[in-house]
Amino acid sequence: MYNIKLMNKIAPCGTKLFDQERYTCSDEVSSPDALLVRSASLHEMEFSSHLKAIARAGAGVNNIPLDRCSEAGIVVFNTPGANANAVKELVITALLLASRKVVQGIEWVKTLKGEGEALPKLVEKGKSQFAGPEIQGKTLGIIGLGAIGVMVANTAHHLGMDVLGYDPYISVDAAWNLSRFVHRATDIAEIFEKCDYITVHVPLNNETRGMFSADAFATMKQGVRIINFSRGELVDTADMKAALESGKVAAYVTDFPSEEVLELPNTIALPHIGASTPESENNCAVLACRELIDYLENGNIKNSVNMPELVLPKSEHKRICVLHKNIPNVLNNLTSVVSGSGINIENLYNKSKKDNAYTIVEIDGDVPSDCLTKISAIEGVLRVRAV
Repeated sequence: MYNIKLMNKIAPCGTKLFDQERYTCSDEVSSPDALLVRSASLHEMEFSSHLKAIARAGAGVNNIPLDRCSEAGIVVFNTPGANANAVKELVITALLLASRKVVQGIEWVKTLKGEGEALPKLVEKGKSQFAGPEIQGKTLGIIGLGAIGVMVANTAHHLGMDVLGYDPYISVDAAWNLSRFVHRATDIAEIFEKCDYITVHVPLNNETRGMFSADAFATMKQGVRIINFSRGELVDTADMKAALESGKVAAYVTDFPSEEVLELPNTIALPHIGASTPESENNCAVLACRELIDYLENGNIKNSVNMPELVLPKSEHKRICVLHKNIPNVLNNLTSVVSGSGINIENLYNKSKKDNAYTIVEIDGDVPSDCLTKISAIEGVLRVRAV
């Protein structure tokens, strides 16, 4: 039996995928083999030696201590693309909100309550203050061409925008899905200099934190409009305030409100609802649960943020699954232990990702427990198990 602990409410369409004869899945299980999480912070949580995996029903993993998980051989999954359409739709909405002063107009109309027959004339007289530009024919810069960025790019093109995309790490799959009408920026400076609108879709890390700063704003067009549905910390709020006050930035729309953001002029702050659709929550739940099932039952790793991807079709062979450091001699020592235990190796697969590596050894017959014990003693091995 595998124990799955729910750290947040997870859509039943996902959790029902766990076979009740093989899994216990609830928010009360002890010694879990895996955690399912959405927004709950795990940074202060103690992880038992039983914990093998964490699946985040969403894309961002800032609520998970990745370094600590990697050192313990805990595979962390996310669900890239599962909420992409939901976020894309709201980013397109944000482009319009940044242009047409829709929110401001709605709030102003509410002040006319009680004006009776005079209301239509007041509307006609006051509507000019909410005029704004059309997005058709304008240039949109997209920083980050993952699942969301690609969808935004393609949709913006069909809305008549000229689209400029920047992503030095674009994947092959993303490139295949990207419209041929989206132009490639050679560096981020090109986005800043040429675009009327800029939307950002990158993770928060040491390289991206505060990327929208005074230096960046200085190179942008006068009256640029900025959309941020990735992470609030990508923007230096003090510098954004100065840019908004000077008119360098005409409007800022973000999904990450804070006390400082709420004080910014010409800013629309939404309550982090980019992925808040029933379809998105269902998609994320299903994908996260499938990732855990495939890893726990078959040893396959797909969509991990801290370990290499290695997915093999299920075969009749038993598998020894070894998470280890990407250092010399681990494979030699591993195969020596297996061979020394009188086990014939049918297939061996190995993938690495930065400092970590993953090896699957397929064998005939069962795996002696002393073999796993010997493998776990090899220098650099983080975790070993048989499936």
